[in-house]
Amino acid sequence: QVRLVESGGGLVQAGGSLRLSCAASGGTFSSYAMGWFRQAPGQERELVAAISRGGRTVYADSVKGRFTISRDDAKNTVYLQMNSLKPEDTATYYCAADFRTSTIVVLNTLDEYDYWGQRTQVTVSS
Repeated sequence: QVRLVESGGGLVQAGGSLRLSCAASGGTFSSYAMGWFRQAPGQERELVAAISRGGRTVYADSVKGRFTISRDDAKNTVYLQMNSLKPEDTATYYCAADFRTSTIVVLNTLDEYDYWGQRTQVTVSS
């Protein structure tokens, strides 16, 4: 059973930056594809970014060029660096993980992930 704990959320002004972290325990982190999702009030949860075991990445169009997902297998942690934040980035952010044998597969839909973190709130003021 994998446990995921997010941190790094908070309140920031538009144009600012935040770095989210997701620390994993209870499994072999390097065996998991990872993703970040977000959910704004009244909206469905959506993919923000995902990374394969081998480091391949995908991004939502709305965050391309502003957000960067990365992973540090030695620290059992996946990161989401968020720059040039906009008010529309305001949401609850979730980390997700799923065991994969492939190192190149990136998982970009909700139902592909078995494990989810508790969430962290990001609020961007205008």
